[in-house]
Amino acid sequence: MVACFGDRLADAVDAVGAPLCVGLDPHLDRLPASLRARFAGLSGGDFRREAAAAVADFDQIALQAVVGIAAAVKPQLAFYEALGSPGMAALERTCSRARELGLLVIADAKRGDIASTARAYATALLDPKGPLGADAVTLSPWMGLDVVDPFLELCRDHGRGIFVLVRTTNPGSAFLQRHGQPQAAVRLAQALGKLGAGLMGVRGLSAVGAVVGAFSGDQARRLRAQMPGAWFLVPGVGAQGGDLSQALAGRRSDGMGSLVVSARGILFPPAGTEDDHVGAAIGERARTLARGLAAA
Repeated sequence: MVACFGDRLADAVDAVGAPLCVGLDPHLDRLPASLRARFAGLSGGDFRREAAAAVADFDQIALQAVVGIAAAVKPQLAFYEALGSPGMAALERTCSRARELGLLVIADAKRGDIASTARAYATALLDPKGPLGADAVTLSPWMGLDVVDPFLELCRDHGRGIFVLVRTTNPGSAFLQRHGQPQAAVRLAQALGKLGAGLMGVRGLSAVGAVVGAFSGDQARRLRAQMPGAWFLVPGVGAQGGDLSQALAGRRSDGMGSLVVSARGILFPPAGTEDDHVGAAIGERARTLARGLAAA
């Protein structure tokens, strides 16, 4: 029997001692100089091919640096998709290597569609026989909760997980998420709590999780009441300015339930860092954040 994703993530957090997820957001203009030089001055297909190869190599450095420190990594698909088929090949390589190193992979795709289209997304992103075979995926529910249905089958059968966008912290999020009374985000949390109850692991943690931004604070605690078994995926720490108390506001009394994401704050050391030292700098920044999470 395949273990529930909620348990798999809890075990991964226990193994490294901190609820840290490193976001893989490979901004081309912030890669080490030696990697940027590979695609400088190129255009079209040549640019995409060389840039994708540079991204793949940078990811290998980052993955190796955070092994034993982070429980998971979260590649943001848009950066790879922007490089066309070479970018997607780089993403497949990154996901495969992460699994080899024992890191859980959360595909940050924010997909949200229905019926056969949603099923195709589920196959592409989560199915073990698909191109990525990610452990979990981010989904947008604002078309309706039927967008999650095909993904739930993979959660049940293959120990996969989903993180549904519930409370994000972008300026325009209030238009939908805070609409109505009770607010739409609260109603969504209630529905996800019921849905997740059927996909619960032995540790009381579900395969159905939620994206709850680090700036949510008090609302994260209210959402926790609606989703007692959910993992919260918490972006916004580091470069975006969120602090650890905000990021962990929605965690459970047992200390579980909040997986904190940092991308730019870990991936890109200060200007002037020698290329040969980038891996060590990534590891040190990840280790510093992990220590803070463990102590909070």
